[in-house]
Amino acid sequence: MELDLGHLRALDATVREGTLEAAARALHVTPSAVSQRLRALEVATGRILLVRSRPVQVTESGQAVLRAARQIDLLTADVARELGGDPSPGRVPALPIAVNADSMATWVLPALAPLAGDVCFDLYREDQEHTGALLRAGTVMAAVTAEAQPVPGCTSTRLGGMRYRPMATSGFARRWFPAGPTPEALARSPVVVFDRKDDLQHRYLHARAGSDVAPPVHYVPASADFVAAIALGLGWGMVPDLQARGVTTDLVDLDPAGAVHVVLYWQQWKLRSATLDRVREAVLAAACRELDLSGSSG
Repeated sequence: MELDLGHLRALDATVREGTLEAAARALHVTPSAVSQRLRALEVATGRILLVRSRPVQVTESGQAVLRAARQIDLLTADVARELGGDPSPGRVPALPIAVNADSMATWVLPALAPLAGDVCFDLYREDQEHTGALLRAGTVMAAVTAEAQPVPGCTSTRLGGMRYRPMATSGFARRWFPAGPTPEALARSPVVVFDRKDDLQHRYLHARAGSDVAPPVHYVPASADFVAAIALGLGWGMVPDLQARGVTTDLVDLDPAGAVHVVLYWQQWKLRSATLDRVREAVLAAACRELDLSGSSG
């Protein structure tokens, strides 16, 4: 089976952009040309690689070919640099990475910034409990994840932990928790939750008040806005120490013994790539500076 580089790039662009039209704009060709390249690739592999929905959906066979396409693209850029040249502006390697929202809002972007001239980052925001699924699907090459066990075809390195504390404004605490975060108070006080995949608040609730409690919930699916909602008194929520440092409002820790420690790992494809290794080194260095390396849950 021989795979054409242009056909592989058409697959990568279509999956990345979501539609044939958007892929055509990215590749500076017509949608018809993209469609023809995708069809030729499917003929070469003998498999259906994409479901032409909006956005397109990658089949299981397509995931395998997509991984190959992205590996070849990254290695081609590495070879160009090794030979003393630079990729053309349109061929700077794009590195898809899955990152949880709180890491993206605090320490990951500063870690990646020095590499921005050499790599185009395609960041996928996903809960740390679910970033591994994007690795398995071939959607991303690397991920910050809560999974310690390496995804097949990947390596896993422990980064450290992010500590989350149940916090609220002092006024909210006086109104809703006059006797502290008792099970009765937790069952009726409003809570701020990032989104429906975020289980940090419920993990704390179930530990302190039982699994049957169902307090009023505000969903605020943006990391900075989540903390802002708590600072405005909408409810209490689990705030990471890294974000609490920059909050000027009088947030108080409702339960100093109730912190939740989320251990994070860096997983990436087993691929000998100078670009991917540079990203890994930058992420590990930032994690060493910013994350809790003790592994303690208290």
